[in-house]
Amino acid sequence: MIEARLWKPLKEGSVQCRLCNHYCAIKPGERGRCGVRENRDGTLYALNYGKIAALNLDPVEKKPLYHFQPGTRTYSFATMGCNFRCSFCQNWTLSQPPREGGAIEGRNFTPEELVDEAVRLEASSISYTYSEPTIFFELMQDTAILAHKRGLKNIMVSNGFMSRECLDELAPHIDAINVDLKAFTETFYEELSGARLKPILENLKHIKHQLGWWLEITTLLIPGRNDSPEELEQLTDFLAKEIGPDTPWHISRFHPNYKMGDVPVTGGDSLGRAFDMGKAKGLKYVYIGNMPGMDRQHTDCPGCGRQIIDRTGFAAGRIEVTDGKCDHCGEPIAGVNMG
Repeated sequence: MIEARLWKPLKEGSVQCRLCNHYCAIKPGERGRCGVRENRDGTLYALNYGKIAALNLDPVEKKPLYHFQPGTRTYSFATMGCNFRCSFCQNWTLSQPPREGGAIEGRNFTPEELVDEAVRLEASSISYTYSEPTIFFELMQDTAILAHKRGLKNIMVSNGFMSRECLDELAPHIDAINVDLKAFTETFYEELSGARLKPILENLKHIKHQLGWWLEITTLLIPGRNDSPEELEQLTDFLAKEIGPDTPWHISRFHPNYKMGDVPVTGGDSLGRAFDMGKAKGLKYVYIGNMPGMDRQHTDCPGCGRQIIDRTGFAAGRIEVTDGKCDHCGEPIAGVNMG
């Protein structure tokens, strides 16, 4: 436990956490919505600092990041906790217990130990992932600074609800991010995630156009919740016009989980329609994940149409890109260290 960062005192011993767009006002002895930041006698503390609850060496494609150092490995970790309460969460045993009064569990690691292990395992990057990295900001910031000094890149996998202060604090330390754009209606975010859409859209534009981090976006298609043609029309319009056609969009298949066990698995037709809509809007790199048989996780050159990166599962195979250009026609391929 350490004193938290990005907060300010309020009246009568209360504090305001300024880490995400909830801007929780926290009374003495209470915690914010994430369940891992507590007001103790007028000082906000990060209860999850160094408590690593998930830790793996992953292909970078698993984040998913398809246009950032393809074919490399990333050292990935998380603490418990989240600032969302998604009814469909795939990692709810990691994200939700602190919100519900459960213990904040995990093995103790220092930032130095995490970076040393990433170097030992010959990872190219460190990923702050699995739960929501915004809520372990202090650990992420300290680790990211050390990682850069050792030649490693830093990756966030996030719901995108962090405050502008948080983003700007992280600006020099993060290299790439995948943001879950869960839907394109405020109703979805309010009812199913306990959050708001507008701050996420503003953050996506800030990341893409001001911060310069490499950005990829993922949308989990949930039958009957966020897959209507009208909503997807608006979402893909936003991606193409406000974020840019070079930004990869990953469409994921929903599987019943957590509090939405009665919702069916996303069908291939629905995924295919979203894919076609993204392409029709001019998005150059659209992918369908976790749907065997659809063969939509390879990268095709937007110039000549040839397949230039093939992927099986979460692994990148043949890469026909040199110095950021297609080996066949010379078309520039958006990304970082693409080959």
